[in-house]
Amino acid sequence: MTELELYYNKFNEEKRLDSRHGQVEFRVTMKYIHEYLGELATGRARENIKVLDIGAGTGRYSVALAEEGYDVTAVELVKYNLGILKKKNSSVKAMQGNALNLKKLSANQFDVTLLFGPMYHLFTKEDRLKALSEAKRVTKPGGIILVAYIMNEYGALTYAFKEKHILECVEQGRFTEDFKCISSPVDLYDYVRIEQIQELAEELSLTRLKLISPDGPANYMRPFLNQLSDEEFEYFVKYQMATCERQDLIGAGAHTVDILKK
Repeated sequence: MTELELYYNKFNEEKRLDSRHGQVEFRVTMKYIHEYLGELATGRARENIKVLDIGAGTGRYSVALAEEGYDVTAVELVKYNLGILKKKNSSVKAMQGNALNLKKLSANQFDVTLLFGPMYHLFTKEDRLKALSEAKRVTKPGGIILVAYIMNEYGALTYAFKEKHILECVEQGRFTEDFKCISSPVDLYDYVRIEQIQELAEELSLTRLKLISPDGPANYMRPFLNQLSDEEFEYFVKYQMATCERQDLIGAGAHTVDILKK
């Protein structure tokens, strides 16, 4: 079993997504998924619109979209997560697979492809290009690909400074001179900057429609979100909905979603 599988066998993905910072990420992301699905649904029945969720985890997005009537296929590497997904008894066609080689799936068959988890755990540009290339291959011409990344400054500010690991990070050579995170598989997560995201899309000739931050500062301020009343929290969600496309804020958010057209 890989380190990644061992990690996700213990990590409670359901709890994360049900947390307030997880709700912000989910609700903002779903807003944009619905935006593009809505455009595709003009004159088409939902059951004829095919969605692929690569790195589906326990199925938060895939199950929700299947319950709305879309034809959803989910690919997940970790058997533990896949088991939870299948126990939800949805119409999702779930299978085990690797984002780097979607050999079970033929080309040009999905209207919308979600690539939300895999990029977090890929540590070379070559592997990130492979994953995005596979997502492109299985997406129909004119289809939409949504790709999620974890941002460099979130990693630096939270782990190095907020959690006081900066001295050991410097000693271990885990930063470049301009504080770009240097990660390896043992760290489980990799972190990127906007220019790296841009390079991937350009090299694969994908057209960017939007670049958004689905959670913005939510991860930085988890304790404070938890102290808000329900009404106050709804205003925070509205705030993030209103500001998630502001390019001056994106690089400092925890996650970024690149919305691309094939």
